[in-house]
Amino acid sequence: MSCTIVWLKSHASLSGQTEWSINGRYTGRTDIPLTAEGEREATEEARVLVGEGKIIDPKNICTVFVSPRIRAHRTFHLLFEHLPKIPHHVTTEEVREWDYGEYEGLKPAEIKQLNPTWTIWKDGCPGGESTAEMCHRVDSVIEKVREHHRAWKEEGQGCRDVVIVAHGHFSRVLISRWINFPLSLGTHFNVEPAGVAILGYNHKNLAEPALNALNLYAKPL
Repeated sequence: MSCTIVWLKSHASLSGQTEWSINGRYTGRTDIPLTAEGEREATEEARVLVGEGKIIDPKNICTVFVSPRIRAHRTFHLLFEHLPKIPHHVTTEEVREWDYGEYEGLKPAEIKQLNPTWTIWKDGCPGGESTAEMCHRVDSVIEKVREHHRAWKEEGQGCRDVVIVAHGHFSRVLISRWINFPLSLGTHFNVEPAGVAILGYNHKNLAEPALNALNLYAKPL
């Protein structure tokens, strides 16, 4: 049983380059498409990541949660379009990026000029999502993923794996909360470009959530 996270980073994305990611701007709710280079990279990554016997094996996928931002939705289709059949998927705001509110579109240095002591992990985003709101949203996603795993393990329903195609800050919070850490510890989990994380369980026990892998297939910086 696993939850595989495929992410797009704000500053460097999983085969999800956009004009704002090139410029290092915080990209949350703004719907910016992939660049041509981003689409090319996503297509190349798909051949490595997705397929029979590979890290994302379609026969094991129960469902895929996809952020509705066009950069994530397009990445999802580029990852799976070479297959005979695209896996079951749900496009949902639950896995969107952190809402940066007043800081949307700004670079880190610009935010520091406005608020020198600001850190998203403690302060959240004015006009966007607080840390409590972000934590609640991510916890609700984890609850749904674990219900898929429970149904497969205990009742034989569906398949064993869930995939999430999302974004950098969301993924870091998800990793932290999956292993029962406070949201603020997400700052210690770097998600590198073109990386994949796998969340699972020790001893195949649903009561022992674990981080099995981080930054698999990440490209060197």
